[in-house]
Amino acid sequence: MAEEPAPISFARGAPSLDIIDVEGLKAAADRAFTNDPAGSFAYGTSVGYKPLRAWIAERHGVAEEQVLVTNGSMQADAFLFDTLVQPGDTVVVERPSYDRTLLSLKGRDADLQAVPLAEDGVDVEAMAALLAGGTKVSLAHLIPNFQNPAGYSLSGQKRRALVALAREYEFTIFEDDPYVELRFSGERQPTMLSLSTTGEVVYASSFSKTVCPGIRVGYLVGPAEVIATIAKLATGTYISPNMVAQSIVNEFVRGGSFDTSIATVKTALAERAERLCAGLREHIPDAQFVEPEGGYFLWVTLPENVDGDALFAAAAERGVQIVKGSDFLLDDAKNAIRLAYSGVTPAQIDEGVRRLAEAYRSL
Repeated sequence: MAEEPAPISFARGAPSLDIIDVEGLKAAADRAFTNDPAGSFAYGTSVGYKPLRAWIAERHGVAEEQVLVTNGSMQADAFLFDTLVQPGDTVVVERPSYDRTLLSLKGRDADLQAVPLAEDGVDVEAMAALLAGGTKVSLAHLIPNFQNPAGYSLSGQKRRALVALAREYEFTIFEDDPYVELRFSGERQPTMLSLSTTGEVVYASSFSKTVCPGIRVGYLVGPAEVIATIAKLATGTYISPNMVAQSIVNEFVRGGSFDTSIATVKTALAERAERLCAGLREHIPDAQFVEPEGGYFLWVTLPENVDGDALFAAAAERGVQIVKGSDFLLDDAKNAIRLAYSGVTPAQIDEGVRRLAEAYRSL
């Protein structure tokens, strides 16, 4: 009997263990437990570990009461949606957008309006037309950097235009930005949070993508009154988030490990993205994609008659995991897939693309 091929996963948006700073985390944990055992091991309050909250506030140039540190950014999303989204509210999302966010908003009976995503971010003219046509939008969920699943980034010009629209039409932009630090080429753009003047932006990010996925530390930055409301919700949910994890992250980011860790991750991601794009060009010339400037993901569009769901199954038979593009869409389009290059070595990428090409030809 032929041996099953070793599985290769382009499905998980997480860094592989070889690019995580294990030693730096060990040292940070040691410092956290030595320097502040009381703060690390006791219940805290729902706003999170105070020294880490202070570091985040300083980094974003805001007051500490505008920051809440959570158990991962998915928890931050859930709190924000519970606070700002009522059943029937219109919420703008990108097309495509992160599948778990779509499910979370659908679960709250939001009226989702998908606005097309271009290479330089969401179609601002389409959004302006929607608003001018009388649609009352309460929230716009936007992933500005290396969008999941597309890998695209929002241009500086579009960021300014979107903040102006939010101000004019009085809706909240939810700037969901977990990949911001993972830029390996191109120019960094200002956050929409930094461009806002009247509290029209709530910002979320995460240390899961930069420190390690298992750390589960995310945060929200927004108007103090919104953060205070969410802090009450967090108290009722879990009293206090994971103080051990947050105190370790605090020592990690303050002790210099953060910047070196990000540099390591970015170098690896740049090499992996380049390998993946080169492999696709060689083995699946039909594949259309935009080379990413950072982040974890590549959105691959195939000819219209190709069924990405069928490709998902054919790839799985060959020991390759991918994610169906249809998971990220509200309509019936199926001719796209998402490939994550963050958790695979260059050698696995080469082999994975060869197998994927074989699966593609089998269709």
